[in-house]
Amino acid sequence: MNRLKLGIPKGSLQKATLHLFEKSGWKISVNNGRSYFPDINDDEIECTICRAQEMSRYVEVGTLDAGLTGRDWIEENESDVVVVDDLVYSKVSQNPARWVLAVPANSDIKTLEDLNGKKIATELVNFTKRYFKERNINVRVEFSWGATEAKVVSGLADAIVEVTETGSTIRAHGLKIIHELMKSNTQLIANKESYQDAWKRDKIQQIALLLKGALRAENMVGLKMNVPEEKLKEVIGLLPSLNAPTIAGLYNSKWYSVESVVESSVVRDLIPRLIKAGAEGIIEYPLNKVI
Repeated sequence: MNRLKLGIPKGSLQKATLHLFEKSGWKISVNNGRSYFPDINDDEIECTICRAQEMSRYVEVGTLDAGLTGRDWIEENESDVVVVDDLVYSKVSQNPARWVLAVPANSDIKTLEDLNGKKIATELVNFTKRYFKERNINVRVEFSWGATEAKVVSGLADAIVEVTETGSTIRAHGLKIIHELMKSNTQLIANKESYQDAWKRDKIQQIALLLKGALRAENMVGLKMNVPEEKLKEVIGLLPSLNAPTIAGLYNSKWYSVESVVESSVVRDLIPRLIKAGAEGIIEYPLNKVI
C-alpha cells in the first residue's frame, strides 16, 4: 500500500493543527498527549510529531514526505524543500506571526543601525545573522532557548529578536518593538523527490486543498431564511455571498428559501437588517470547509 509520511508540528502549533485536520476530515489521536507517532483515520498516512524548528530538515532529507512548519524555520534552516501551500493560522488566530526586534522601553536604541556592536539574543540565530549582515550592521547574535525577553531585562543582551502575534507579552516585560524582521505563517512543505512521485503528490495536494478549505470556513457561516416573494429582491440585495445566494421556492406558496455563505464578522449586523427587510426563520450554522 502507498503511504505518506506526514509531520505534525509539536508545541504551540500542535493543538491548532490537530483541530484543523479534524475539520478537514482527518482525526489524529495523540495517546496521553505524549505519543510521537499518533494514530490517524487514514491508512494512507503515517503521522510523526516533531518540533516545528526541525521539521524542514526531516522533510529535506526524506525522513518525512511532507510536513507543516513555519516559514521562519524553513528560512532559519535554509531547507531545500517544496512549499506546497501557505496555511495562514497560528496558535491563537489566523494572523501571521511576526519576528520583531525589541529593546527595553527606556533604551536609546531606536533603529537597526543603533545596534552596531551590540548583542542580540534570539532563537532565530541564522536568519538574524543574515538579516543584519545584508545591511552591513555588525552585531553579535546569541542563541536563546526560551525566556528570551528576560535576557534584555537582566542585561545579558542589548536587544532580542522574538516571535509575537500581538506584542502584548513583549510589552508586559517592559520592552518596546522597534523593527519587524519577518512575517511568518504555517506552510505545508514536501520533500522534492516525494513530490515527484505522482501518488504522493496527489495525496499532498489533497491535504492542502482540504486544509485550506477548513481554514477558509473558520471565518464564515451559513445563513438560511424564508422570504416572501415581494421582499425577495430587497433581502437578496443585503446578502453578501461567495457567488450568489441559493433560492428555492417553498411548496405551494409565494415564499422562498434563501441560503448563503457569509463572513461571520458581518452576521450580528446583517441579521437585524434581514429581519427588517422581511426575512423570517433565519438559521445560522457553522461550516467545516469552504472550497
